[in-house]
Amino acid sequence: MSSGVVIAAAIAAGALGVGWLQPRLAGAVHRVTAREDVYALPPPAELRALTLGYHAAATDMLWAKLLVENGIHHSEHRAFPDLDRYIDGLIALEPDYAPLYRYVDSLLVYRPPRGNADDARAARRYFERGLEARPNDAQIRFQYGQFLAFLAPSFLDDPAETQKWRRDGADAIMKAVELGADVHGAANAAAILSRAGERDAAIAHLRRAYALTDDPALRDDISARLTALEARAQSEAIERDTRYVESQWRKDYPFISRGEFLILGPKADPLRCAAGHGGDAECGRDWGARMPSRAP
Repeated sequence: MSSGVVIAAAIAAGALGVGWLQPRLAGAVHRVTAREDVYALPPPAELRALTLGYHAAATDMLWAKLLVENGIHHSEHRAFPDLDRYIDGLIALEPDYAPLYRYVDSLLVYRPPRGNADDARAARRYFERGLEARPNDAQIRFQYGQFLAFLAPSFLDDPAETQKWRRDGADAIMKAVELGADVHGAANAAAILSRAGERDAAIAHLRRAYALTDDPALRDDISARLTALEARAQSEAIERDTRYVESQWRKDYPFISRGEFLILGPKADPLRCAAGHGGDAECGRDWGARMPSRAP
């Protein structure tokens, strides 16, 4: 009887112990599995030394590891804080590794769970490092321009910063076209420059794009855009000149008619236009020299 009681008591105590410990252990296991992976590689400088000269092979292996880890984190909807370490390691091993720069924007701004403005700025920095290593790579420069002009602005909050990025992106696209990228991108870049008020730059880029393409249809499209931009630029120049004349008339001689004022000519400050200052734009003796559209 006594041994049976002892056995029963031991079984009951064991069951109670399991019931008490199991939730705590399950919680501990869950916390462990929810933690991020451990990045086991050394810093970039030491990583390069660790390859013992096999930089190309190590680069390919690290790139494959990065793609696998990125896919796993996406499928599990987990953050990937070590992504930047992988990228820095790849650049340390091979600064001009082209596959990295062709996908670095997607890796960063579409990282799980979602990219932000800091990721967009980081992608731009990596792109620019890639362009330093591959200055004549038209494809990467074109992708860099597209990222700045079209993709990155959706992650930025400051309108002024967004506008500047779009303008920089258009410039990069035009440069890529000059290096041999698809000329079709020049039209979109010119539209961005035009909306940003950089119409002269848009016209100059389109003229170069026209000279670079042999496609008759594309040349017709570029020619139509050039005609529209140049006509609009001429119209705006006329409007600026007209506003200038009107403002001078009302300021200096409002008591005479506009026609008489135009015949009389622009007024000049004798002190300002004394000997040695004749090159001043405000010292021109006729309207043609004083018009804003003639300003250098």
